[in-house]
Amino acid sequence: MRPTNMKSLFVKTGLILALMAAMVSLAPTAPAAAPGITGPTFNLTAQPAFLTQPDGQSIYSWGYGCTSTPGGFRPTMPEQNCPTMQVPGPTLIVTEGQTVIINLTNGLPTSAGNTSILFPGFNVTATGGVTGLMTQEAAPGGTVTYTFTAGSPGTRSYYSGTQGDLQIEMGLYGAIIVLPNTVPTGCTAVGAIPAHYVAAGNTAETDFRLAASAYDHAKSCYDREYLFQFSEMDPRIHSQALAQVTAKGACTAGTAGCSLNVPTEPYHPAYFMINGRSMPDDMDPNYASEYPHQPYNGNPHMHPGELVLLRIIGQGRWQHPFHEHGNHVRILGRDGNLLLSQSDASQLAGPLLFTTTTTPGLAMDGIFYWTGKGLNWDAYGHNPSSTDPLAKLPCDGQLNGYHSVVTDLNYYEWCQDHNKPVQGAPFGDVAGGGPVTLPDPNLFANGPWYGGSPYLGPDATIRATGCYVGSNQSNTNPPGCGQTGSTPPSGTIANSPSGEAGFAFMWHSHNEREITTNNAFPGGMLMMMLVDSREFQINEAN
Repeated sequence: MRPTNMKSLFVKTGLILALMAAMVSLAPTAPAAAPGITGPTFNLTAQPAFLTQPDGQSIYSWGYGCTSTPGGFRPTMPEQNCPTMQVPGPTLIVTEGQTVIINLTNGLPTSAGNTSILFPGFNVTATGGVTGLMTQEAAPGGTVTYTFTAGSPGTRSYYSGTQGDLQIEMGLYGAIIVLPNTVPTGCTAVGAIPAHYVAAGNTAETDFRLAASAYDHAKSCYDREYLFQFSEMDPRIHSQALAQVTAKGACTAGTAGCSLNVPTEPYHPAYFMINGRSMPDDMDPNYASEYPHQPYNGNPHMHPGELVLLRIIGQGRWQHPFHEHGNHVRILGRDGNLLLSQSDASQLAGPLLFTTTTTPGLAMDGIFYWTGKGLNWDAYGHNPSSTDPLAKLPCDGQLNGYHSVVTDLNYYEWCQDHNKPVQGAPFGDVAGGGPVTLPDPNLFANGPWYGGSPYLGPDATIRATGCYVGSNQSNTNPPGCGQTGSTPPSGTIANSPSGEAGFAFMWHSHNEREITTNNAFPGGMLMMMLVDSREFQINEAN
């Protein structure tokens, strides 16, 4: 946890959150998870289609899809499908030790020529097709088969090995996830619901993890997971490809003039995408009907204290310095290689990253968590003078300083801040007894919390202050309520203090142009990570 970043977050996200607060609060719950298709045999095609962008443009693209119904889907969600073309391509989910077979059929326009797939990190045998520069290729209308054994667990990329400067730019890339074939000691098996998935008054949340751990290692256990593939797109390249494909029509492969000559330099991308979508489209559900060829979203949710596995891949031509606000990301491994201490293999050795900078083609797995440590106020709104039993929950500090009772709503609360309401010192720095300096409410009227409150959970502001505000002003208030500074900024257009939810952290590229869509802000590589109180069910069904 880095408290200085809380101030940075509040200040620089003020304008965007003021615009988005109502939208986030009203939007249906649509966490991302890591949906994909299972094999171990995959029948894929490469085909053209048009992708949508928030500025209303439809961009001619190429992508991988399925030629037949996949062997299965994981995790199971409504509306799952594998369209004939999608960007990114279908996430291929296999298990360590499996023999994987990918049959690729070339359904691209004839003038696009051959195509292929590379699987970095695997020892691949290719059969059929024609010999290419880097691997066997499928000629127009033809098929090539790739076979390999799924080695060590982890996240990797796959992408075209034919004229990569054009074909990867057009959308021929995807992710492959290798799951461990064992459950390490101490990890909770998939389907055996972790205890902290069950909060008081709630039924257990559905387990949407692909596995109990990211690697064959007890310290790679996790509670939720999300896959993020970062890419960029130069629409001029796509429009030139469409113009040439249209001009050449149904030409005959191999004949003079039946090939594309699309310049890919100079390179000036105008669209920057997470899982094939730009903000705000990436916050809509997976498999949303308005994005028939962009099925995957980017909308992470979590409860405090949960270990969230981030699977991150750089799929474009540029590096993307992506910043996850709220905490550093502990890197577990890169390209399926777990990073361990040389002196003690039981210890992880991956770095803590402020930005998960994605080198093109690089995949990494990391753990993110958020607990409230460093806020310097009680995020749960506890108040020993309140008559609400939820405001009197204890904090035992038995879990390395955190609350240890998994059935309590404040499980994993940082106990040093217990019973410290923010209105006790609403302004000033930590050294002066206050939290980080809050933004001026005249400039940032909606506050930096998507629930409209600095507290987690419904009625948390009321629990903390004993004051009824907003829609409840007609109720009787205790003495002192209504005085200046008695409550922190609270309430949004969509949420009253009795309907509060949680905190919103903006996750975004640190390259300013990459949080625009065709140079219009906000857009691009930007999404919201939502920390929900444990009273709230996180539904990852779509």
